[in-house]
Amino acid sequence: MSGEIELVSDGDGVAIFGDPREIDLFLSTAGVPSKEIALHHKLGSALSTGSGAAQAGSQIAANSGRWVKLTEDSAKALKLGKAMKGSSDGVSRAIATTSKGKVTKILEFVKPGSVGSMLTNPAMLAGAAGIMAQLAMQQTMDEITDYLAKIDEKVDDVLRAQKDAALAEMIGVGFVIDEAMTVREHTGRVSNVTWSKVQGASQIVATTQAYALRQLDALAEKLEKKRSVGDVAEVAAAADATVEEWLAVLARCFQLQDGLAVLELDRVLDAEPAELESHRAGLQAARRKRREQIATTTRSLLARMDAAASTANEKALLHPFKAATVVRSSNEVAADVLVFNERIGIDTARQEIETKRWHEAVGEAREKAVEASGEAVEVVRRFSIKTFEDAKVVGEKLGHEIAERMPQRRASADADAAATGDER
Repeated sequence: MSGEIELVSDGDGVAIFGDPREIDLFLSTAGVPSKEIALHHKLGSALSTGSGAAQAGSQIAANSGRWVKLTEDSAKALKLGKAMKGSSDGVSRAIATTSKGKVTKILEFVKPGSVGSMLTNPAMLAGAAGIMAQLAMQQTMDEITDYLAKIDEKVDDVLRAQKDAALAEMIGVGFVIDEAMTVREHTGRVSNVTWSKVQGASQIVATTQAYALRQLDALAEKLEKKRSVGDVAEVAAAADATVEEWLAVLARCFQLQDGLAVLELDRVLDAEPAELESHRAGLQAARRKRREQIATTTRSLLARMDAAASTANEKALLHPFKAATVVRSSNEVAADVLVFNERIGIDTARQEIETKRWHEAVGEAREKAVEASGEAVEVVRRFSIKTFEDAKVVGEKLGHEIAERMPQRRASADADAAATGDER
């Protein structure tokens, strides 16, 4: 495969296999960070049986692999088309022809059994996909660690204060999972002893996640129920003070669940390698569902905070300080939510709301008053015209009646005058 490298994508990342020199040149030219994929070490048990195992093992030994997190920027830098992104739980493969570190041509997707493909062995492909899933989750775990470190003071308030039994249990299993990940890093596998320590941890973490989501939902509902600006300002300020704390709890839960998934994949690879691919797909589906649950809650919170800020701005004339408090709290909560969502892979867009100044509110009120006055003047004008026209019609009608009666009155008067003269 001189001048060729093999690319495998699972939607979260891209694994690149081939000659180490070709891969290094390719990645250095693209300028994207990568992690090593230890296929030979990880896939020993998966390739220990079955036809072609020896050949597959020799191919892996002769080639190396690197993993790159798949983002818009990395896909652009690697010059990968949409086809390489694949589905979120499927695996796509292609052969790329390179020249001086640049991809010159990506051939059609390699089908199982194709000549020249390194990952033709189903067990090897499943193992590679499993390792890629682990690397993607470990990447997210590292990013969450950085996120928690930046808000360490607020993490102390919730994660270490142990105010609630649910949080206390989560903190405890967190230590156990972290220990298991450390042992795995040093031994390269998950033994029966290590696995026995983390069994049952998933339920505790899931309970804590549900608890944190309920806290955020309760804040959003409480905010929505308030009507006066003063009450809304009070709830918004409370949300500003507590939302980031509950986001920290959710982040830690997501991190621990990814850690458990990494341990699970190693355990399945070691004990039931034939089940690895289906188990990987199941874990990916469960991960997407967790992310969607969190996204639903955080987006709902943002929508209600923004609605409260918009309503408060409308009442800035009478309550300028309280309205400003609501808008400021809304923007600060939104900033916390956006950072958190980005860390766990949730796309969220939001336009910052500007606080309406008091003089702006006065100007708007004046414009409305002028507009209302103009409407009143127009009504009076129209009423006056209608009254004049009605009076004109009545006058004309009366004039016609008078004109019709005048000849009759003159004839009657002449008759009376004639009668009077005769008598004289």
